[in-house]
Amino acid sequence: MSDPALILVVDDQELNQRVMAAMLKPLGYGVVQARTGLEALELVEATRPDLILMDVMMPLMDGFEATRRLKANPDTMHIPVVMVTSLSEVDDRVAAMEAGAEDFLSKPVDKTELRARVRSLLKVKAYHDHMINYQRELEEEVARRTEDLRKAFARIRKVSLDTIVRLSRAAEYKDEDTGTHITRMSKYAVLVARGLGLNERTVESILYAVPMHDVGKIGIPDQILLKPGPLTAEEWEVMKRHTTIGARILAGADPGFLRLAEVIALNHHEKWDGSGYPRGLKGKAIPLAGRITAIADVFDALTSHRPYKKALPREKALEIVTKGRGGHFDPQVVDAFLAVKHEVFEIMELRQDELHHPHSAETREELWGD
Repeated sequence: MSDPALILVVDDQELNQRVMAAMLKPLGYGVVQARTGLEALELVEATRPDLILMDVMMPLMDGFEATRRLKANPDTMHIPVVMVTSLSEVDDRVAAMEAGAEDFLSKPVDKTELRARVRSLLKVKAYHDHMINYQRELEEEVARRTEDLRKAFARIRKVSLDTIVRLSRAAEYKDEDTGTHITRMSKYAVLVARGLGLNERTVESILYAVPMHDVGKIGIPDQILLKPGPLTAEEWEVMKRHTTIGARILAGADPGFLRLAEVIALNHHEKWDGSGYPRGLKGKAIPLAGRITAIADVFDALTSHRPYKKALPREKALEIVTKGRGGHFDPQVVDAFLAVKHEVFEIMELRQDELHHPHSAETREELWGD
């Protein structure tokens, strides 16, 4: 059972207050009383009445000013105000409406008229309160559903990334360090992309796309891919084809990280000075994602063991990267990489099991920044 509606009676005459209370209480309404406009404002804050019967002529603050202040406050503006006055001039009634009052009654107040006005305005107030509560509940439900969707999308992202890493690892399965190479260089690329000021949506696309940079190696014969010594000129030409093979594998995807993966697969061996492959692009003609992947790929290759070489110390690898500024690598990309070298070293020091198993929640958050 709902509580009875609460009505605030504002009048500086005690007799008028008693008369109003005597007419309202038998109708089942609760009544609170104030003798001035200032007192009325304080009571409204304390009790939040459902309706206000406001006298006009009062000391300290008249009913017009009290009503204006109530209507100027977002917390109280929807409480209906009925001006109760002995003033009969049209200008006075217009002033009451301009102050924000919903209705007015003339003194002496007729009981039947009072009942009809109060019931009507309380219905309006009840409907307004219902709509406010409904809107609040709707907003809370939308917020809950949005959070549920956010969590579901986050789970999908983690599963998708895990799948991409595993499939990319499969493409280079015979490389003993492929899994850690993919995860390390992807993280390096993310650090560089953020350092260059790319927006988070682009950074996320790079995170998803970079693991597929060497997917074209699936089309390179093992005797070339795993050869422990230097490649011949003919073998090197075959090895170079992994860029175009990868691009063909990834071609035709809708715009998104798969399209970016195609761009990276094709362009991550291009060089800033134009001496790279497969197309010999130069400078900013090389897509930025390819330039970012290039430095991440080279640094990790330098610091990793391969069938044909030993891993270099990280300081020596940094020296080689720095010397490649303006030649092999985009100067701005080199600067961004060097600016995050300490974070790069932290990634290098992650345990092998952490890099090989990014499916655990703690490791994934550390590795991918989710």
